[in-house]
Amino acid sequence: MSGALCETHHPDGRFRVVATKPLPGTRWLELLGDADCRVEVCGGQRPLTREEIVAAVGARCDGVLAQLTERWDAELLEGLATAGGRVLANYAVGYDNVDVARATALGVAVGNTPGILTETTAELAVALTFAAARRVVEGQRLLGEGRFTGWLPSLLLGKRLWRKTLGVVGAGRIGAAYARMLVEGHKMDLVYLDLQASEELEAFVAAYGAFLESRGEAPVSCRRAATLDELLESADVVSLHLALDDSTRHLIDAARLARMKDEAILVNSARGPLVDEDALVAHCRRHPSFSAALDVFEREPELAPGLLDLPNVVAVPHLGSATGWTRRGMATLAAANVVGVLSGWPVWSGDVGPFLGSDPPRAAPSIVNAAALCLPALAAAQRPRDEAVSSDA
Repeated sequence: MSGALCETHHPDGRFRVVATKPLPGTRWLELLGDADCRVEVCGGQRPLTREEIVAAVGARCDGVLAQLTERWDAELLEGLATAGGRVLANYAVGYDNVDVARATALGVAVGNTPGILTETTAELAVALTFAAARRVVEGQRLLGEGRFTGWLPSLLLGKRLWRKTLGVVGAGRIGAAYARMLVEGHKMDLVYLDLQASEELEAFVAAYGAFLESRGEAPVSCRRAATLDELLESADVVSLHLALDDSTRHLIDAARLARMKDEAILVNSARGPLVDEDALVAHCRRHPSFSAALDVFEREPELAPGLLDLPNVVAVPHLGSATGWTRRGMATLAAANVVGVLSGWPVWSGDVGPFLGSDPPRAAPSIVNAAALCLPALAAAQRPRDEAVSSDA
């Protein structure tokens, strides 16, 4: 394949599976090998080009382990289907990089890796929140530049978040986990926005508030905002946890930024294009007390001009799921999706923990278009008992 090297594992396998990038751990390769798959691992530190992906798929390919950085549009999917491809396993919980409707029309199952990233990504969002609030990056820069001359009463004064108001836009798995961490850990009141009420999250905050009152402390509160503007105007921290589509692209633009508090913190660990990055740069320049904390970027890997020059911006290179345990688990789930589809097994639903154990279910963990493809679901009676999963899996 021109421009990219591939390493072959289990060369005598009956099924040909392509991984467009090396993945952490070895368990995923073992699963594919046990399922009689020849695995060709391509790429390296950079994403494959479209031409390299086409060449990797070639004339015969049964399945692909794909990356979020690759745009699997109709053209690429048609090439995969023509080569006999039956499954595209996205190495991510999100799949807005895949034209799922076209994949379905072509009979290609699309897998993702939900459940395993939740707490890990929420932890990163918490880390970004406090890095921005306490001016951690500015402090490191000051030290690195040799400008630290000793403790001063007014050096890099930050923002105290204890008992402040947290705004969460998107109360799905990750958004709810992030909210619980800050509500429970730092007694923040919660305002959230979601298409549906999160009864579980509201019940958690109510129960925790009652616990605090039983100890003679002030309770915490939770309410669902009626509009995004209402949330932006009331929150001291606004954290985005939404999927990207036409309705959410540039959800946070210049007008929305203007509605936020002057000393607010905006956190984005979801999808870069949720925020108009040029507008954010301009807003941060005009409002030095405002802070932004970003794990994702609108034109990733490129950044808006001037973004990193701003002292009130904290930015890290898309590290949301970047722990060894999580990334190895994601590889295992992606491989299990390929194995499940190629083996003709039913589709799992619910907690994916059993797939991380030593005896995974004979099922595909998560196929987002399973219903549209009329793939069978694993009956409850067929499910094995969950086995404990080590945090070092």
